[in-house]
Amino acid sequence: MAFPNVSDIIATTIESRSGKIADNVTKNNALLSFLQKRGNQRPVNGGRTILEELSFAENGNGGWYSGYDVLPMAPQDVLSAAEFAFKQYAVPVVISGLEMLQNSGKEAIIDLLESRIKVAESTMANAIAQGLYSDGTGFGGRQLTGLDAAVPIAPTTGVYGGIDRAVWAFWRSQVLDMPALATVTTIQPAMTQLWTQCVRGSDTPDLIMAGNAIWTTYVNSLQTIQRITNAETANLGFRNVEFMGTPVVLDGGIGGFAGTNTMYYLNTKYIHYRPHKDRNMVPLSPNRRTAFNQDAEAQILAWAGNMTTSGSMFQGRLIGE
Repeated sequence: MAFPNVSDIIATTIESRSGKIADNVTKNNALLSFLQKRGNQRPVNGGRTILEELSFAENGNGGWYSGYDVLPMAPQDVLSAAEFAFKQYAVPVVISGLEMLQNSGKEAIIDLLESRIKVAESTMANAIAQGLYSDGTGFGGRQLTGLDAAVPIAPTTGVYGGIDRAVWAFWRSQVLDMPALATVTTIQPAMTQLWTQCVRGSDTPDLIMAGNAIWTTYVNSLQTIQRITNAETANLGFRNVEFMGTPVVLDGGIGGFAGTNTMYYLNTKYIHYRPHKDRNMVPLSPNRRTAFNQDAEAQILAWAGNMTTSGSMFQGRLIGE
């Protein structure tokens, strides 16, 4: 006999696992793990869009003076905000009336739902991981706005966060396009050159994400004694070596989304993961959803938010081909 309160089980089972789902997404992605560790996973409370406040100019009133010199007091427009749209993602978990009958008993139904929710977890984890490398135009512009928009191949053109890079130089990231395929001889000088471009005082890249081919080239360029790994990153489960004391993380492998010959130099101080506080991989509603013309019930796991940037000039992209 089918368990009579199966609809409640659908709702409570997926709701009890929603925190685990969000945690698994973080574990699946090195960038999200770093942002969470830095405290840059900042929920959004609401609003039409996600605003990222930033300073774009120095205060022009500053200057040297002597004695009774008159000090300038003109109003200074030095603050603005980048504006990012909310992006949404959902994974429905469905069970049919026949499956309720076939999996009779409360425990049997929970086992079936657990299996489907695990698939929903991995589906959402992979979608978020892929989205973090996208330019936000995929799926008709619905995809998360990721690194291909934040650190593009052509940083002097295009609008990102509502700011035109062709007009505002401060909003341009750094890029180094190597003239030929990266080799064990050329990779380290190129990495050093781009590193220098991304540094301002104490602001330096703290994470380098690398695709398969360029990561392999860099590892092969190192002597065995130089192959130091970042213990903190390794403890999170991500394969890495170091460059300038910064973890170089392999985000390729099987199913990785980093370009095979691309390295992203990231200063995660200025990169933010902004899920909505009420829609961070949680059930879309607490109540069950029953199909109008089908013998089936469903619950929907949903997410809304975006990835934002408040300092484009500190990010870099090395193209090793």
